[in-house]
Amino acid sequence: MKTIIIGGGAAGLFAAGFLAKAGVDTTVIEHSDRTAKKVLITGKGRCNVTNNCDEETFLKNVRTNPKFLYSSIYGFPPAKTMEFFEGMGVALKTERGRRVFPVSDSAQDIKNALDKHAKGAKIIFDDVTELLFEDERVRGVKLKSGKKLFADKVVVATGGLSYKNTGSTGDGYRFAESAGHKVVTPTASLVPLVENGTKCRQMMGLSLKNVNLSIIHGKKKLFTEQGEMLFTHFGISGPLVLSASCHIKDKDIQQCVAVIDLKPALTEEVLYKRICTDFEKLHSKKASNCLDLLLPKSMIEVMLKEWGIDTEKTTNQITKEERMALVKLLKGFKIPLNSKYKLDIAVITSGGVATKELNPATMESKIKKDLYFIGEVIDTDAYTGGYNLQIAFSTAYACAESIIELA
Repeated sequence: MKTIIIGGGAAGLFAAGFLAKAGVDTTVIEHSDRTAKKVLITGKGRCNVTNNCDEETFLKNVRTNPKFLYSSIYGFPPAKTMEFFEGMGVALKTERGRRVFPVSDSAQDIKNALDKHAKGAKIIFDDVTELLFEDERVRGVKLKSGKKLFADKVVVATGGLSYKNTGSTGDGYRFAESAGHKVVTPTASLVPLVENGTKCRQMMGLSLKNVNLSIIHGKKKLFTEQGEMLFTHFGISGPLVLSASCHIKDKDIQQCVAVIDLKPALTEEVLYKRICTDFEKLHSKKASNCLDLLLPKSMIEVMLKEWGIDTEKTTNQITKEERMALVKLLKGFKIPLNSKYKLDIAVITSGGVATKELNPATMESKIKKDLYFIGEVIDTDAYTGGYNLQIAFSTAYACAESIIELA
């Protein structure tokens, strides 16, 4: 039996390795100049390879179509992914939020393991321009050169539209539509947020740890979580922000406000007492110099402006009402939002091949026989934390196993 896999990313290589080891004649066609490019930049180059949780917890963190993934996640859960990579010689560690990384903190180790796993498959660096069909079945692919390659099975593992510089072009959606599939319009998921204003630009490069971020739309709280975030030249980014982004509908974002609790461990009452204590120590200093004990230096100018106090006042002249206003500001620093950042740098694409048209146990098309879709090209995505790579591995494994059973 011959199988062609379009896409040499995490999902494509994972499936290819299992197929080749089972004796299936497997060819991977990758249109970039090397395999697993996106793997190298995930987790800021460290590769958050999975999430160390059970199947039930995992599915609760899938944002889109979790029921579709039930069979594949239980068939190849995070524990098996960890076992797989450790078996390939990659030592792993679990960090905050159950995020799993290589002990080396190098995504290169994960890429090398995937390449080694798939070494039994033939790798061709070329562009697939179209799928070839005959009698309601897929029969192969046509390359940019005009050459046709025929196979018994074709697996589309092209990824989405995120991180275009790694080779993501959305070709998989075009292939799906040529087979008669519905494609849910791709949108950015797990993406930085652009502010409406310039506050963040003034704090560019500042990273905050152990803060609470909430997204408010009108009177409704769309998201709230504690963790890390980053101010950028355009707005906000970092793990908290990426998680928050997928809770915001594009049409609503200009009515949304990001609210940061800079002191989540302190109640307003405790924070007020702390401010009073700090001010007593600084009784002769001007208000412009009274926030040094409370905030990072690069935040102070922005916060003073937000506070609206006369900066020439000394700390012992600051009224109770002004101190309470500072408490409210520290517990609820607001950033009006304008938009989501560019789709081509989104960590994950939301949308893709409609799941109702795929067999959830095998990833095979219900419209064209012998055609499969795995990984990000499918309309399913999850929160940040290693969940999306796990979806790639689990769907790839389900697909490979089903083809092996037919071989």
